[in-house]
Amino acid sequence: MTLQHAKPPMPSDDKRWKLVNATMRRNGYADHALIETLHSVQDAFGYLDESSLRFVAASLDLPLSKVFGVATFYHIFMLKPKGRHACVVCTGTACYIKGAGALLEGIEERYDVNPGETTEDDKLSVLTARCVGACGLAPAVVLDGDVIGKLASDTLVAKLEELD
Repeated sequence: MTLQHAKPPMPSDDKRWKLVNATMRRNGYADHALIETLHSVQDAFGYLDESSLRFVAASLDLPLSKVFGVATFYHIFMLKPKGRHACVVCTGTACYIKGAGALLEGIEERYDVNPGETTEDDKLSVLTARCVGACGLAPAVVLDGDVIGKLASDTLVAKLEELD
């Protein structure tokens, strides 16, 4: 006989929690569904906050430390609301050698924002990735889902300035 623990109440009456709960239910509330569940939360709410991480941990009967560890290990997960636009600077070996550091410095200088942060006006989130798979375009940036390569810092800042 399998012992089942009581499922926690949803964090709020927001209907999006039903979508998240459906993902967990479809996977039998199994711990191997953690990443899929975190994707479901982020798809529904845009990011993973502390209450959502606690809910997922309790629902899947996992330690909060494991859920937080997975959420912080993968760069795809956001722990804060992201801006209207996302700029992901590749910091893989080829991009780093060809100037990824200068791209990040240019963004920081112009927008006063570091990787993992969002500008005060919520216009731009700046992220880094270990590799975006575009080494031939180094240094590469993923801007709102589009890969742009062989950028100089001033060119990238000019592209960011063009965003609405």
